[in-house]
Amino acid sequence: MLEITHLDVAHGEAVAVRDVSLRVRPRELVTVVGPNGAGKTTLINAIAGLLPVGRGRIRLGDRDLAALPAHELCRYGLALVPEGRRLFGAMTVEENLEIGCYARSARSRRAESLARVYATFPILRERRRQLAGSLSGGQQQMVAIGRALMARPSLLLLDEPSLGLAPAIVDQVFEVIAGIHADGVAVLLVEQNVVQAFAIAARAYVLEQGRIVAEGAPAELAQDARIREAYLGRQ
Repeated sequence: MLEITHLDVAHGEAVAVRDVSLRVRPRELVTVVGPNGAGKTTLINAIAGLLPVGRGRIRLGDRDLAALPAHELCRYGLALVPEGRRLFGAMTVEENLEIGCYARSARSRRAESLARVYATFPILRERRRQLAGSLSGGQQQMVAIGRALMARPSLLLLDEPSLGLAPAIVDQVFEVIAGIHADGVAVLLVEQNVVQAFAIAARAYVLEQGRIVAEGAPAELAQDARIREAYLGRQ
């Protein structure tokens, strides 16, 4: 499905992602973990077309994503839940959700998708006429995820979905992500919360200083002494 090979991404003269290769198979949940500043957001923004690629390839099926403008990627089954949610605070919950129906194929199934989002997040149905900027952080994250689901993606990109949320809400968000994956959507999850990410992912990549330093099944990576000490808080 998603195949990234030898990817370099720079901010000006500074290379933030260097020689990264990874893949996400259809219906697979893969996580990229690493410390703050490792290049995780740069990586996911490059996949989403928000940053130019310096070297390497990003392919979704037989399409070269780097050759497409960002606003067209939703037509090919890709949706992003960005870090910090990036909602339109002066618009209602439902207006924010409907932004996700950009592609014509998604617009034709608007009612069905909206019902699915409200079934996933019942509180959003209650708050659908409320301004998004007045919601709690957890509810805003629900809107951001729901907006991405409105595009009916085959691949969902999530950038730090637990950031700034209370532990109980983090648990709920990860349950929702696992449920989305169970419904057949492939997921690429970028996350600092390694314990939660490892609990739901089939495979994981560890990114440090812009490079992949380890990859494999989460259970196997969790046995690595350095990874246990650095990311799982265990000696």
